Amino acid sequence: MTSLIERGKIITMVKAAMDSGARQDRACMAINLNERTLQRWQTDQSRGDQRPGRTQTPSNRLSVLERKKVLTVANSDEFGSLPPSQIVPILADRGEYIASESTFYRILRAENQLKHRGAERPAQRRHKPRALCATAPNQLFSWDITYLPTPVKGIYFYLYLFMDIFSRKIVGWQIYESESGELAGEVMRDICAREAIKADQVVLHSDNGHPMKGATMLATLQALGVSPSFSRPAVSNDNPYSESLFKTLKYRSAYPRRAFESLLAARQWVGVFVQWYNQEHRHSAINFVTPAERHAGLDTALLKKRAIVYEAAKKRCPERWSGATRNWQPVLAVHLNPDQQIAEKGEKIKDNLAHKMAA
Repeated sequence: MTSLIERGKIITMVKAAMDSGARQDRACMAINLNERTLQRWQTDQSRGDQRPGRTQTPSNRLSVLERKKVLTVANSDEFGSLPPSQIVPILADRGEYIASESTFYRILRAENQLKHRGAERPAQRRHKPRALCATAPNQLFSWDITYLPTPVKGIYFYLYLFMDIFSRKIVGWQIYESESGELAGEVMRDICAREAIKADQVVLHSDNGHPMKGATMLATLQALGVSPSFSRPAVSNDNPYSESLFKTLKYRSAYPRRAFESLLAARQWVGVFVQWYNQEHRHSAINFVTPAERHAGLDTALLKKRAIVYEAAKKRCPERWSGATRNWQPVLAVHLNPDQQIAEKGEKIKDNLAHKMAA
């Protein structure tokens, strides 16, 4: 319903529009008002809407005492851990009716007592992992464990795989017959020795598995000067690089169709895969150079050479290009779980650096 004050304002607005040359029907159409309604308002501007106001309170609403009784029963020692779907039938078996099941739910929801009525811990708010960025190799690692099948159903080999997020190079791996933080720590010690990792140089990101967050692994990382970083529970997107690498491994055409016969057979196959992935596979996310080339800092020269080849081809046959040649600029920064503002800022910085390099 429109009050008399609002009606007066609308009439004034329409009149001002008509004084400026607008037609009344067009002015009413612009404000979604029926022209007949405007004419009725203009006829008697002192008479308001005669319709009775709508009553929102239903006549069969529970009284304050009845609502209090529902809460008392629902929070009693007997029913305090049960949902209304259990409470109402039990009361009915005793010949009691206090309120319907939906009413129980509605009252408990209004009192914020519906979410956790059992012994489980209340849901905790999980914050997104801190945003990380790598601009060179050996700054940001990601690791995870995946299962490899054995001939015995339910028994697996466990592949520990560590990768450099900036270069996508697999910097360390091993296969064991069990999962443990101690075994993962051994692989990490070997990586730090081979890559000459210094204290406070690398951040190691992983999910929330027991080997990753166990006391042994955390103590090893502290001794090595490596900072741990963890995903949110049950959120695989927080560790996308390792997940993507495992998919590449298991969807490889050479991946065995049958289970690995022995631990040695599994290690031999993964060794061949790592050699291919690091030395031969041209990774799309780093502009189709191999992880080993990018890890060694050779990608800039290789991509510059490609750009020269393309520019020469364009000069020979300019009619084949409608615009610029393919972008062969190196990827300057790689983000893990970036904030929106940080990601946008990183893209701007990357574009500026790319223009400087091109110039």
